[in-house]
Amino acid sequence: MSYVVVCLYFHYISNNMIQTISIQVTPDIAADMNALRKTAAQKLSIGPHQINDIRISKRSIDARSRNILVNLELICACKHTKKIPSPTLVFNPQDVSHKPEVHIIGAGPAGLFAALRLIELGYKPIVFERGKDISGRKRDVALLNRNEALNPDSNYCFGEGGAGTFSDGKLYTRSKKKGDNKRVLELFVIHGASPDILIDAHPHIGTDKLPQVIQNMRETIRSWGGEVHFDSKITGVRSQDNSITHIVCNGTDIPVQQVLLATGHSARDIYYMLHNHGIELEAKAFAMGVRAEHPQEMIDYNQYHGNTSDALPAASYSLVHQVEGRGVYSFCMCPGGIIVPSATEQQQTVVNGMSNSQRNSPFANSGIAVELRVEDFVEFAEHGVLAGLKYQEYLETLAYRNGGHNQIAPAQTIRDFIQKRMSKHLPECSYVPGVVSSPMHFWLPEHISSRLREAFTAFDRKIRGYASEEGIVVGVESRTSSPVRIPRNAETLTHVRIQNLYPCGEGSGYAGGIVSSAIDGINCAERIGEVEV
Repeated sequence: MSYVVVCLYFHYISNNMIQTISIQVTPDIAADMNALRKTAAQKLSIGPHQINDIRISKRSIDARSRNILVNLELICACKHTKKIPSPTLVFNPQDVSHKPEVHIIGAGPAGLFAALRLIELGYKPIVFERGKDISGRKRDVALLNRNEALNPDSNYCFGEGGAGTFSDGKLYTRSKKKGDNKRVLELFVIHGASPDILIDAHPHIGTDKLPQVIQNMRETIRSWGGEVHFDSKITGVRSQDNSITHIVCNGTDIPVQQVLLATGHSARDIYYMLHNHGIELEAKAFAMGVRAEHPQEMIDYNQYHGNTSDALPAASYSLVHQVEGRGVYSFCMCPGGIIVPSATEQQQTVVNGMSNSQRNSPFANSGIAVELRVEDFVEFAEHGVLAGLKYQEYLETLAYRNGGHNQIAPAQTIRDFIQKRMSKHLPECSYVPGVVSSPMHFWLPEHISSRLREAFTAFDRKIRGYASEEGIVVGVESRTSSPVRIPRNAETLTHVRIQNLYPCGEGSGYAGGIVSSAIDGINCAERIGEVEV
């Protein structure tokens, strides 16, 4: 049996009956299929009635000038061709109920996509997730948003689908070298995501839609003989002769043959466990900072040069500035989004951002991070390769102490942050648990706050009003990427010493975001498929 889904995507041209054309149109025309048909007919020098079917295969926005344009690739069925043939997206699973087992630790993008690929290759994935399934996780996230309770194993970072499930579902990656980005998007569509993600230059599912897609993936894994276990925390490993022989789950030893480690970059206990077990780790550079929020209307006005067309989506931005040899940059930009609490441990404060599929919140937020290097953590040098991890924990604890009760976060207007003064008044903020005025310029480490101040001033020259009192910073944004890398063989993707351990995804230091993590999971699964189990 195969899963089949219609895709708005086709590259076949035959006898001028199916034509592919590229056009630039206004946002209003791009949103009107009848207007598009007329524009396409003009491009093809035929009458609109001669176009029997029309599809969009690529879409992007060009907002470089005041005349906002939408770049489109259109496929047109002309003359005697009535319909555009619809190719299919195919997933070819096997019944793996009695096939060789592969144990996957973590049900985020890397783990889930690895499991799907293993099913195609004829291996039985057994997935262990420390957190709860989507339904249980939603309840715990609701408690966290109400500032009532933090479950260290079920929150915005941990649980079915990983951190991406409740963090926007952006599917854009600049990396084209590690694998097939398109295949990842196709698997999302097969499991219920909108086919629009195959068209848009910056595809996005949305936090309101992604949970159902993730549940569909879980059911696919189970229906073909794989296993997915929740509330299943890995606390140890047993090894012999450079191989893991058992994993310890909830106190029980489970024999294993191949282990794919896909725990995400927030699973600090895994790093500590591996380090204590003598499994090699490496310190790596990462970034930390704050989350900045503005009225979406301000960002729209700047990015779209005052254009107020309802056909334009909520505008995003991408900012970068070099300060004293270090990059300060925006990431995980959430137009029409909200700021969410992303701590995983008690008495620590971490923030992140998310958007629903409609991106219709009145706020726009983005992480603003400062590049950090290993030499920045000298005061934690006694922790060796885990010094960056300790520094991360230190900053999150500092944010908690300078915030309010539980997940109430410290905040400051961007103008006051630059001018080094306490904010007497804070603008309205999307962060549901609440914010409290705090001198973030003072308690953030100087090598971070000084670079942020200069970068905010530079950003204000690119987006007018960015550094005004309408802008607010909320702290801290510390989970940009892993401060630790689990070294692996470049060819086999196994750990450099443990021959049956496949470190994978963001947690191992080899990916950043949903798509790159999914690709890494697929790549590791394919390496396992090359090994005789």
